[in-house]
Amino acid sequence: MEKYLIIVFILYLLVTVAGYWLDYLNLSHLKKYGAIVPHAFQGYIDQNILNKTRDYVVENTKFKIVSSVFHTILLIVFLFGGLLNLYNSWIVSLELPFILSGLVFFLLLFYGESLLSIPFDLYHTFKIENKYGFTTTTFKLWITDLVKSFIISTILVAILISTGLLIIQKSPHFWWLWVWCLFLAFGILMMYIYPYIIEPLFNKVTPVEDESLREGIRNLMQKVGLKIKKILKIDASKRTKHTNAYFTGIGKVKRIVLYDTLLEKMNNDEILSVLAHEIGHWKKWHLIKYLILSESIAFIGMYISYQVLQSDFLSKLFFITYDTFFVKVILLSFLGSIVAFPFTPVFNYFSRRNEIEADFYSCELTGNSKSMITTLIKLSKDNLSNLHPHPLYAAFHYSHPPVLERIRIIREKRMVNQTKHSE
Repeated sequence: MEKYLIIVFILYLLVTVAGYWLDYLNLSHLKKYGAIVPHAFQGYIDQNILNKTRDYVVENTKFKIVSSVFHTILLIVFLFGGLLNLYNSWIVSLELPFILSGLVFFLLLFYGESLLSIPFDLYHTFKIENKYGFTTTTFKLWITDLVKSFIISTILVAILISTGLLIIQKSPHFWWLWVWCLFLAFGILMMYIYPYIIEPLFNKVTPVEDESLREGIRNLMQKVGLKIKKILKIDASKRTKHTNAYFTGIGKVKRIVLYDTLLEKMNNDEILSVLAHEIGHWKKWHLIKYLILSESIAFIGMYISYQVLQSDFLSKLFFITYDTFFVKVILLSFLGSIVAFPFTPVFNYFSRRNEIEADFYSCELTGNSKSMITTLIKLSKDNLSNLHPHPLYAAFHYSHPPVLERIRIIREKRMVNQTKHSE
């Protein structure tokens, strides 16, 4: 078994090093092209903003690498250095019932990981984000958010774990199917309750007030025959100056949410372009397609997990003294992360394709591709987004196409449409 463990260790190192190599490629690419103002951005940004963008990307990347190295070392010590075996043996020594034992096992790991992440989150929020003018949150608000997140996560994770373990206990041969159903139902339930229960705990959500904007929104909704229960804004400015918008909920509770920072920096046509883009995701069934794809993969993964967890192979591979179900879940998750790595660019490719489709939909719905382009430019400028990512880095890590690519594709599409109309 030792030689197989060495192979697993080497594969993990290769995946980790590959991630750092992608970061290196991206930083090198930025160093080479980062001082060039793209043609699409001329008149919108100057050299000072471009330099600030480059510095922001570099500092965030270096911070991410340091954080990753720290967590990688901890993970190696925990999994390969015997700490997981000691922890698992301690849980066994408590002689708790199966469900309670699982709750203690997983919750303590969750708490440990959360606590270790706190210093990094503090540094990123109050050092890096503050340095570049994004942070508006106070330490008191940060603590409040942390406590709320901790309590909510504990409740949700505890419910999910106990229900899942109860299913495993009651149906030892078909639990993989019922647990898959549990996760699916939980995900759908969260889409319903998040907008009304969880989101208001962190942000004040109010209707958009600008009457001319509301009229424009109503007209946009009528064009597509779409009934969105609410178009809302959240007070994101109390935490950050970043701009964003997102589509949330499902069925009768679906709604579009805009950051108040976005409303402050965009004109009405640009805001409508953002809304039309979000509507495009819904009209093109992107959420449903993603749900079907992800749940199909989860279904297969759950069955494979069931087969693997039936044996004591994982415990023997990592020299675990007590072959508990919980320790095997941790080890299987670790191996799954290695297997999933090469598939990352595949999923991101489909995500980027959906974003382009939503861009096209926005341009067609509003009849105003220029506003979509200026929206993308402003979002990139306001968020100090990297205008020159390395293509391979973008392929692995970008769920949205790089902004210059999005603008180029929109312009090409507009030229094709103009040619067709002129004929």
